[in-house]
Amino acid sequence: MASIIMLAGIYYGAMYGGSTTSILVNIPGEAASVMTCLDGYQMARQGRAGPALGISAFGSFIAGTIGVVGMMLISPPLVDFALKFGPPEYFSLMVLGLMILTFLTSASMIRALMMAAFGLVVGTIGLDNISGMARFNFNIPELLDGVGLVPLVMGLFGISEVLLNIELKIKREIFTAKVTGIWPTFNDWAKSIWSILRGTVIGFFLGILPGGGAIISSFVSYAIEKRVSKHPEEFGKGAIEGVAAPEAANNAASQGAFIPLLTLGIPSNVVMAMLLGALIIHGVTPGPLLLAQHPQLFWGVVASMYVGNAMLLALNLPLIGMWVKLLRVPYSILFPLIILFCLVGSYSVNNSTTDVAIMLAFGVIGYLMRKISLEAAPMVLAFVLGPMLETALRQSLIKSEGSFSIFFTRPISATCLIIAIALMIIPLLPWFRRRPGVVIEKEDAA
Repeated sequence: MASIIMLAGIYYGAMYGGSTTSILVNIPGEAASVMTCLDGYQMARQGRAGPALGISAFGSFIAGTIGVVGMMLISPPLVDFALKFGPPEYFSLMVLGLMILTFLTSASMIRALMMAAFGLVVGTIGLDNISGMARFNFNIPELLDGVGLVPLVMGLFGISEVLLNIELKIKREIFTAKVTGIWPTFNDWAKSIWSILRGTVIGFFLGILPGGGAIISSFVSYAIEKRVSKHPEEFGKGAIEGVAAPEAANNAASQGAFIPLLTLGIPSNVVMAMLLGALIIHGVTPGPLLLAQHPQLFWGVVASMYVGNAMLLALNLPLIGMWVKLLRVPYSILFPLIILFCLVGSYSVNNSTTDVAIMLAFGVIGYLMRKISLEAAPMVLAFVLGPMLETALRQSLIKSEGSFSIFFTRPISATCLIIAIALMIIPLLPWFRRRPGVVIEKEDAA
């Protein structure tokens, strides 16, 4: 349980910490803090870095706490509903989750589906769970156990990020003035409190949806806040609401994302997919039975979120000076340390040099993918869901004696599949609407 709590803490801790670099350096610490850059950095340039950091921390704390309360209220009823699920429902729900993620997080549906297919193929490497036959291991004995989640993720995200940043020759502009007045004034609170509450509600419910997550939550929250504001022209020029709303949204979303993972066993984003892999490694299968079979794990994670939110608030504000100093660490020192941690992390899982080789290989693959604008998120989610997807499919076909009609004769399963098919068709509609005669007319005119 301790390892799961640690991973969960890293996840929502990143939501807190990402705002610091957004405000002081104009570089988001993680993708969900992109919108914080717009007004947070402008506030810092105006000498109001303290209130920006303060409202970010307090807004995150309020949103995180409300998110945990929402998680406690929603999870038990959702578990009771999920107990009615069989293999067909789980298969259809996983297909739907995968389709929603690719639909919402990628500019190109075709490319996202290609990456998801690649992830499914990589997930089949090794021994078949049912027949015991070796698949796609290219007669390499070390691949009989399959590709590990840790080396794959560290390669795709860690090594590839270092390789990309080595190419950049951009000098960081770091806010160097002394940060003072971190406690927001009454006027700051009056402007921000409703923004925080709106961002919390938006982020929590978008975080539950597959593919929603903290990134989309922060974008949607910022857009809505700008629309409802009496002074929308101030956004992008240092409006404190532009810091409060997206920070509240991304922290509430990080709490909401745990609900489908722990109650249904469906990860709503890439980070939740990694947590799913960690649970499986420890012999725990997330889903409706988790609350009954491992209540100490579920409620332990919930309790850790309360403690974690309080600790992050207590650590974030008093140690601002130290965070500023850490931002000045040169890349020539930072990048070798990242590579070292990736090497140690991938090797320590199984004490295997094969995992290190896999990590380096996927580091190069991830680098090439990002150079041609292919996203890793659909691939990682498909890689994690692949084995469960295959198991649910084969169990369903065994139950129906090989008939695929079982997926369309059960209401929940049929509904999920119909929505998934619709999400595949929607991006193709503009292509079908093109008039074939337009091209011919242009050629004749020439």
